[in-house]
Amino acid sequence: MYSGITVGCFTTIGNKHVSRGTPCEDASCAVSRNGVSVVCIADGAGGKQYTDARFGSKCAVDTIASVLCDHFDALYQENREAAVRGYLMAKLRVEFSKIMDERDLDVIDRLSCTLLFAAVKDRRLMIGHIGDGLIARISPSGVSPFTMPQNDREGKTYFVTAAHADNYMRFIKTTVDDCHAIALMTDGVQDSVYNEDAGLVKPVVVKLAETFSEGREAGEAALKETVEKYIVGGSNVSDDASIGILYFEGTDAPDAGALESTADKFGDSDDSFKELSLQIKPELVKAQEIITHKKTEETSSVPEPEAPAKTEPAAEADANVEEKEIQGKTGVSKLSVAVFCIGLLLAVLGVVMFILSRAG
Repeated sequence: MYSGITVGCFTTIGNKHVSRGTPCEDASCAVSRNGVSVVCIADGAGGKQYTDARFGSKCAVDTIASVLCDHFDALYQENREAAVRGYLMAKLRVEFSKIMDERDLDVIDRLSCTLLFAAVKDRRLMIGHIGDGLIARISPSGVSPFTMPQNDREGKTYFVTAAHADNYMRFIKTTVDDCHAIALMTDGVQDSVYNEDAGLVKPVVVKLAETFSEGREAGEAALKETVEKYIVGGSNVSDDASIGILYFEGTDAPDAGALESTADKFGDSDDSFKELSLQIKPELVKAQEIITHKKTEETSSVPEPEAPAKTEPAAEADANVEEKEIQGKTGVSKLSVAVFCIGLLLAVLGVVMFILSRAG
């Protein structure tokens, strides 16, 4: 178990934006509050239609960091992960709407950005990622991707402003056991330290995380120097760059010098998810017809509900009715006997009168 957490982050403008005279569109945030340590980074969308992307990325990191610090337990305990994703994206839309009103924006897409976050409380960890960029896990045995860039074959990615952004978010709930550090980066850093074709995170990420062993100030200074000199400064067309670190104090670091710096490219295949989806469609239609038919049969063959069990008052009432019926039957029997006796008496009197008259 770690003895403490140090968090930090750094964001800088890329040379591509400097040469165009456009502002930095990345944003980052690292904060510890309420026993929660959070790092959030975001990359504002590039392009003329995304006029206010820098405001979107800044709002996204501040909003999500605040939500995670204030409501970590509720979000972690909710078993419906789709509901958590929906809530986070809804929270962003609420805050984005305020910016739209303040800046008189016509569409929310002008605030488009990606989003990456990691939040830790005690041993619990939540990871969220929509769009490109990379979240890497550093353990005593090495470094590997936690979540990979989300790009299609044309290089397009997804933003938090998409109509169904919650469907695109990768969301992970786990623990920090056997974790030494977590590194988050936008594509401005990712492109230099990650081989996407091989899924390989380069050892330099371990070295950057290890600078936080001396505290946040030293760690952020090291991030600034490395990113500005070797990543952004290494190209005239470099993009904006953001990186954030969660460093778990008292845990074992991997030997960066012993880690692989190259790897074979992933195998290629003509198989595609689109083809899989098209192939299953006729089977799914047939299955749905069977399911619907069975459901209709089940509904039509449902037996009439049984009469509810009698409660004690009802049973008592029935007993009273039966008693009255018995009493009624007894009353009728007694009346019949009385009538019979009177008739018999009259008959006897009749016979006596007849005998007397004959004697006279």
